[in-house]
Amino acid sequence: MQNWIFDLRSRSFVLLTTLFLVLTALVYSGVTETFDQSIVLFFSQNIGNPTIDIFMQYVTESGDVFNMLMFGIVVLIIPKTRRVGITLMILIVISTLLTGYIKCGVDRDRPDFDYEGVDFPVTISRDTFALFCEGGFDASYPSGHAARSMIFAIILGYALSERFPRGAYLMFLYPAMISLSRIYVLQHYPMDVIGGTVIGIMLAGVMAKRTKLYKIFEKSKT
Repeated sequence: MQNWIFDLRSRSFVLLTTLFLVLTALVYSGVTETFDQSIVLFFSQNIGNPTIDIFMQYVTESGDVFNMLMFGIVVLIIPKTRRVGITLMILIVISTLLTGYIKCGVDRDRPDFDYEGVDFPVTISRDTFALFCEGGFDASYPSGHAARSMIFAIILGYALSERFPRGAYLMFLYPAMISLSRIYVLQHYPMDVIGGTVIGIMLAGVMAKRTKLYKIFEKSKT
């Protein structure tokens, strides 16, 4: 997974930044509105299976910022995974604040559909944090859950890649499930989770390079 870690001045970062700006422009201009509304409408009409509903609710809550911070703290406490924990903690905070302020700027309302599945066993969080910015809590683009889950997949996948070169890629199932769950519980549109995913890749790649995450492999060899 070496290619997922890159420098701020790399081609990967430039391309991802350009992609995100294009996606944001499309969302802001309303070009994607018909597509987004049709997908969310489909989900709103096809929920109601108790098992799937509860599963999706728990999946989406695993991406809550506080749950992820708790996991990051545990990883930080363990000496062998401290560098991974530091990287995760920094990224969780930065991605949550960044997506919060971008939401304020784009100011796109969350899906206006009533969830008709089973009652939530837990409160579904929106965890948008943007100081001095009104309306961010009800804004949807980009998804902070999608950004954080992609960060987890890249950082943890990278950390596992030396022992499990192929199995590490299974970590990407997690952001896929988080993104799907955010649409399923009617908190986000498809473009929201796509935008959040791109931000997650950008931040994870650069921050892992800055924190010298590759040194975890050097320690394991000594």
